Amino acid sequence: MKISLVIVEDDPEVLKGLRKVLNVSEELDVIATFDHAESFIEAVDDLQVDMVLMDIGLPKMNGIRCVETVKSKHPELQFLMCTNFDDDQKVFDALRAGANGYVLKNAEVHTIVQAIKEVVNGGSPMSRSIARKVIESFHSTGLKEIKYNLSKRESEILEFLSKGFRYKEIAAKLFISTETVRTHIRNIYSKLQVQSRTEALNKYYKH
Repeated sequence: MKISLVIVEDDPEVLKGLRKVLNVSEELDVIATFDHAESFIEAVDDLQVDMVLMDIGLPKMNGIRCVETVKSKHPELQFLMCTNFDDDQKVFDALRAGANGYVLKNAEVHTIVQAIKEVVNGGSPMSRSIARKVIESFHSTGLKEIKYNLSKRESEILEFLSKGFRYKEIAAKLFISTETVRTHIRNIYSKLQVQSRTEALNKYYKH
């Protein structure tokens, strides 16, 4: 079964090249491409897609903000950031927004293909230089989101859980559906490797 893939990239030459090389793989199927975050957001509800290859430096809304926006409604959707940027802050922001991995555009084709497969299989691929910067960022900030790879929205929901809010109350606070809250919580449990609210809070806050 092929992995269905969407590419969001504003450079027409880069987009053409990515689509061409990725479609060569028998395991990948590029079903749609977008050159703006806004057009992708408008279409995402109707897409049957496994993951998204997302550029950061998009016009108007950038890729990081796009991931955060889409993840709030579709937490199950996987994102691999593919970009020319490799500075600490953008790595940090992409992961907090909910990105599942990060590769550079100048990486070898087989590296990008392998990263896509790894994300779909539950991994979080990064180049060595990116991984080192993430670790350095974690050591310098001490943020648990990086340690457990939680998105900003997942951290928000965990904070509500710690205050005793029920799923419906969290949904109302964040203007999302109760089922979306449940999906986020399942993802939190999976990332923390726990089975309950109490275990999640104890592990995250170390109470």
